[in-house]
Amino acid sequence: MALRKYIIERDIPAVGSFEREQLRGAAAKSNSVLTQLGPDIQWVESYVAADKTFCVYLAKDEDIIRKHAEISGFPATKITEVRKMIDPTTEHPNS
Repeated sequence: MALRKYIIERDIPAVGSFEREQLRGAAAKSNSVLTQLGPDIQWVESYVAADKTFCVYLAKDEDIIRKHAEISGFPATKITEVRKMIDPTTEHPNS
């Protein structure tokens, strides 16, 4: 089964003011849980805002994302599957 792309919105108060060491610790915790869960879920990247993170994941389904959130302690406030992607080159017919 191919992995699908998801955006996970996480409400984390004041995350935008976390120090580098705090973010490093959060990444380590997430990576540890990902290792436990196996190849059906992968973390691609995250964007940190004031009180939220927006994480891009590849996963077999939403259930494994919820399981990661439960084990890691990082909330999955909203999970949205990405259906299509566009970028500035989309307007060109040979893209």
